[in-house]
Amino acid sequence: MEPIKVTAIFDIGKTNKKFFLFDQDLKEVYKVYHRLDYTQDEDGDDCESIQALTQWVKQTLKEALALPQFLVIKLNFTTYGASFVHIDEMGSPVAPLYNYLKKYPENILEQFYSKYGPSEKFSQETSSPALGMLNSGLQLYWLKYAKPQTFKKIHRSLHLPQYFSFLFTGKAVSEYTSIGCHTGLWDFAKGEYHHWVKAEGIDKILPEVVDTTTSFPKTFDRHSMSIGVGVHDSSSALLPYLTSNTEPFALLSTGTWAISINPFNASPLTTEELRKDCLHFLSKKGQPIKISRLFIGEEHKVQIEKLYAYFQLERGYYKALSFEKKLYQKAKSKNRKRFRFEFLKPDIYGIAQANETDWKGFTDFEDAYYSFIHELTELQEASLNLVLKGTEVKKLYIDGGFNANPIFVETLMDKLPGIEIETTDFALGTALGAGILVN
Repeated sequence: MEPIKVTAIFDIGKTNKKFFLFDQDLKEVYKVYHRLDYTQDEDGDDCESIQALTQWVKQTLKEALALPQFLVIKLNFTTYGASFVHIDEMGSPVAPLYNYLKKYPENILEQFYSKYGPSEKFSQETSSPALGMLNSGLQLYWLKYAKPQTFKKIHRSLHLPQYFSFLFTGKAVSEYTSIGCHTGLWDFAKGEYHHWVKAEGIDKILPEVVDTTTSFPKTFDRHSMSIGVGVHDSSSALLPYLTSNTEPFALLSTGTWAISINPFNASPLTTEELRKDCLHFLSKKGQPIKISRLFIGEEHKVQIEKLYAYFQLERGYYKALSFEKKLYQKAKSKNRKRFRFEFLKPDIYGIAQANETDWKGFTDFEDAYYSFIHELTELQEASLNLVLKGTEVKKLYIDGGFNANPIFVETLMDKLPGIEIETTDFALGTALGAGILVN
């Protein structure tokens, strides 16, 4: 029997590492899920092991190439952003894969903004809220001044998706979706790198910028294939929707972050919007797209652990719950807030929160959980409205982890009555987007 021709995609999230084979209709025919333990960088902060990740990617592809029923003809990568792999002339990493949640030293931040700020002006020019390490371009500045010995060894700094592409093609490139995600590198009005990049000599370690649809013919393990340059995961998640829709729509892509993406909104950012974690991404062609971010996945993870501990329940309990209107109406009828968030800052949207979580006031787990989701979706609505306002969008897709949470989805539907909400099982949306790019 002839082997099926397939596209191989690595979809590397912060938590889950996934690998898929798609047939020529882009239907999934094979998958591998994997988790890797964190290691520590030289400062003792948690980070991904770039060595372990590289090894897993190479090994996984090798195993897939050995499967007689498939013939891999295309390969692409989609990964989380705000992460650089710094390589020497031989292509070997010279620094850890620093975690974007690592603390950025205040003195270096002040030094940077005194040269190129003030921060709000800089944020507006680069469409990047001031986020410390999450402004990955500023990681390069930090390395230059905090770790000059490491910085000297860098031949090229590659965004994470492009590093994996480089592993197999040997070509060091950059592309718009990675440059455009709150990196602080790009001047959105001028459509080029911000002047600080050149002033600091950072441009010398950044590779040439190519279109996100670029691919290179290469041979790996005696297999010839066409290899894409990789794509930032939030932008990748959008692509299946763009190809299947004629009407304006927005996407709420959920996971650790909930990213509200409106590809039909390129309006300039106000200072007020930047303060609320609203920014621009660059499309695969380098056009601005308005997005806003909310750290709901992490918030949910921490609060659910507290709920399980308090009510002495097994993990996973909430996943068996279906939406009950009565419980939601009860949560909605409370005239005071009952939760204190760990990560989210409701005050930036002018929304209150409790001083302390009202544990004693909850009758049971369901009562607490519905209240939590009610208060969480209030913030989600505010975050979504930053990208929806002033546009014709009447349809919202929800994909990623929260699309499987009926309580979250139904509560959000109630809060956005003028919008048609669809949960899609492009559970593979991100991987599919990367597949579309090489096809």
